[in-house]
Amino acid sequence: MEKRSILHMFDPMPHNSPFDVNMAMDAGFDVLMPYSNVKLDRVYGLTQDAIFSRSPAGVKRTGIFIGGRDLGLAMDMLDASKQAMVPPFAVSVFADPSGAFTTAAALVACVEKQLQLVHGKALKECKALVFGGTGPVGVATGVIASLAGAGTALVDHLSLDAAQDVADAYNRRFGASLTAAVASNDLEKAQLIEQADIVFCTAKAGVQVLNAQVLAAARQLKVAGDVNAVPPLGIEGVKRGDLGSPLSHASHSQNAVGVGSLAVGNVKYQLQNTMLASMLSTDTPLYLDFRQAFDKAREMV
Repeated sequence: MEKRSILHMFDPMPHNSPFDVNMAMDAGFDVLMPYSNVKLDRVYGLTQDAIFSRSPAGVKRTGIFIGGRDLGLAMDMLDASKQAMVPPFAVSVFADPSGAFTTAAALVACVEKQLQLVHGKALKECKALVFGGTGPVGVATGVIASLAGAGTALVDHLSLDAAQDVADAYNRRFGASLTAAVASNDLEKAQLIEQADIVFCTAKAGVQVLNAQVLAAARQLKVAGDVNAVPPLGIEGVKRGDLGSPLSHASHSQNAVGVGSLAVGNVKYQLQNTMLASMLSTDTPLYLDFRQAFDKAREMV
């Protein structure tokens, strides 16, 4: 009889994400084992407990998922788990803290696609702003866009120093070229957006970041993407289901279009499901983070 599939879910937070639990079950795992308050120094031992308790055939039906909210910590946990493997006792590991990696990958891929379709441009030809850029999805979005060639700035609503610290940390970690900016009011937002080609809105749900007045200051805006599905939406005029719809408030930018939260969410859902399912269909262990997520998201869109 085939062994049941098991996903061990390591999370440094007080509880595991119900979203991730649902996604893992829907992707085909038979048994989910959540672990909360997991410290980095425990990941090595937990991983070896998971791999040595099953035969090589059983290991292929075993996976590890890493959650939390800290992107850097999630990557460190993934590395610690990978180092604990002793082939042929090795399992796939997927890091997606707060769903940030799959959400950001879907957002950048959707925006990139509209950039190509509507404007015939590539990310490497554009300047991008990430509003809400110091949160998990914002940081992941910024890193993905920067590594894809876009000149990308993380925008914080309170502190330039905070944005700069985050940009510096992730530039060192991933070889990105992020810069930092602050915009605490509409005037500062308008000044930033005037020369931007792309806007990613990844700020807190239920907060309108860019209103019509700010968007009117844009002069070369091409695509604006928003992940906020809770009213008021993050970018005025971008509806949840938009995927290349005209951005009417950016009246001084030719053919500016919007990408809404449901369009991004549809890709994100399929992406996370596909990556989880891939852990059950491979003979070779997979180590998955935002890079693999973005590659797959590009295929999907």
